[in-house]
Amino acid sequence: MKKDKILVIGACGQIGVELTLALRKMYGDANVVASDLREEHELLKGTGPYVSLDVMNKEMLHVLIIRHNITQVYLLAAILSATGEKNPLLAWHINMQSLLNVLDIAKEENIDKVYWPSSIAVFGPNSPMQDTPQHTIIEPTTIYGISKFAGERWCEYYNHRYGVDVRSLRYPGLISYKSAPGGGTTDYAVEIFHEAKEHKQYTCFLSENTYLPMMYMPDAIRATIELMEADASKISVRSAYNLSSMSFSPKEIAAEIKKHVPEFTISYEPDYRQQIADGWPNSMDDSLARADWGWKHEYDLAKMTADMFKNI
Repeated sequence: MKKDKILVIGACGQIGVELTLALRKMYGDANVVASDLREEHELLKGTGPYVSLDVMNKEMLHVLIIRHNITQVYLLAAILSATGEKNPLLAWHINMQSLLNVLDIAKEENIDKVYWPSSIAVFGPNSPMQDTPQHTIIEPTTIYGISKFAGERWCEYYNHRYGVDVRSLRYPGLISYKSAPGGGTTDYAVEIFHEAKEHKQYTCFLSENTYLPMMYMPDAIRATIELMEADASKISVRSAYNLSSMSFSPKEIAAEIKKHVPEFTISYEPDYRQQIADGWPNSMDDSLARADWGWKHEYDLAKMTADMFKNI
């Protein structure tokens, strides 16, 4: 049996660090090559091979894939929603070209599987806000959402046209304590824990009743690996699956935090990110992921909050 060799691109980001560590546990340290533009993340040091890589350099990427006999690629490098609005053309260029480079090499080298994350950002103000269905109106208003939507179409195209086994999830806002978030609209839900612990106070950049779909990182990592481990015959969605575990507002997470830090206070100063959040779903219908490959979330708001305070 062919031994899997995995390349994680963007391994030093919020998802990348924890996904790389989880994959190394499963496949063996030497069989998961971590890569990023940045310096190697502290948590990855000494856990397996690390390569400095610019995913925009297609030739360099191609050589790396051949040299390491890569059979699976996880492409996590991206410019996120809030950062993307500051430089839309750069965000579009990086988010699209990185994916096209990977898909094209996957086609040429017959790579077994490709993973590329999508996001709730594909939805816009005209999508249904409650229990947003898998198939619905998709009219994103941020450059991040536009690039993710276009990316979903490319993934499906490469699967149907060339047989590339590419899989994707529409991540909700992701909350983690191991690595910092990277410029998204849901970052408040990570910052709030650190501020509560250190300063007992947080000023939130979204208004108190802004409901958004969220997920604790252990669930997101497990969903990603379970999707990638599922038999190809079970994957009915080749754009990106809706994925869900909980939805809450800043007011609700603040109330949950108060159970652990009674003196905690929160104030609200919505900025440009409020407009982004207002166009996104309040909750997601992920029944297809649950039916196709057996997705089940483990963490709700209370369980996640307790675990965050145990670890930060």
